[in-house]
Amino acid sequence: MFAMILDEKLNFSWREMPNPVRKADEVLIKVHAAAVNRADLMQKDGCYSSPEGWPQWCGLEVSGEVLEAPADATVKPGDKVCALLGGGGYSELVTAPAGMVIPIPEGMSMIEAASLPEVWATVYLNLQMEAGGMKPGDVFYMQAGASGVGLAAIQFAKQMGAEVITTIDSQEKADFVKNLGADYVLDYRTEDVRPVIAAHPPTVALDCIGGKTMGECFRNMVFGGRWIMIATMGGSETTINLETVWRKRIRLIGSTLRSRTPEEKSAILDALHKKLWPLFTSKKLITNIHAVFPIEDVEKAHGVLRRAENIGKVVLTFS
Repeated sequence: MFAMILDEKLNFSWREMPNPVRKADEVLIKVHAAAVNRADLMQKDGCYSSPEGWPQWCGLEVSGEVLEAPADATVKPGDKVCALLGGGGYSELVTAPAGMVIPIPEGMSMIEAASLPEVWATVYLNLQMEAGGMKPGDVFYMQAGASGVGLAAIQFAKQMGAEVITTIDSQEKADFVKNLGADYVLDYRTEDVRPVIAAHPPTVALDCIGGKTMGECFRNMVFGGRWIMIATMGGSETTINLETVWRKRIRLIGSTLRSRTPEEKSAILDALHKKLWPLFTSKKLITNIHAVFPIEDVEKAHGVLRRAENIGKVVLTFS
């Protein structure tokens, strides 16, 4: 097979590599498409290696066709599937534990399906499992609302009946997230989110930005609020009044999907398949594909995310 590996200088290189050897509990997939995530950019920069046992090149989610599968797996050869990976998705063939491979939603294309596993697993893990779910009347705060995770989180929160506060950086992105149901949409370049947070205290926040103003927003959480940190794109230092934490019983939760065990990931994927995939089929949930590139144009695809141009997902295809 060929794969878009990272060479000794961390440059992309389309090279012939040994075919993956399927273990007894794994599924072998011929890849049709692989979505691009910010973790891929970090791996390209040399600061986010794949977990042990996974290929040391980019790619956390793919769609494709099953070539081989265990007899007791829920998928079989010939099925169209999507899969969550620990790495190595930028390749013509991948293997993954059977529990991390699920059928694509009915009526969805392979390109669309490649955009689902990572972001929706992240959202379900954090808003349903870490935060303990949401209910009507809750207020949800999500920065970078036009990102892949942002668009998914906004939709999930609205399905749960929550109000949504989010930030964006263009009018086009603002219009898109408003159409998804976001209630308070602010351009972080020109507008200050802190007065909105003070007026509408969040019950749940999913934070991929962090930065200095995080602590000021954190202090306005409701009693028993849950603030979940999944990245620090805006900086890793802030000031939090610890008295606020214990007096208001606020939970500050650090969370990553990539470091979870295959068993944990399989449980999340099973929940997505059973609970959320029907909502995609009925169009109550959507995925937005911002751009599609052939794998040979991977640098261009990464550039779209680096410049924060995307509304939703960027996907790579394999001929």
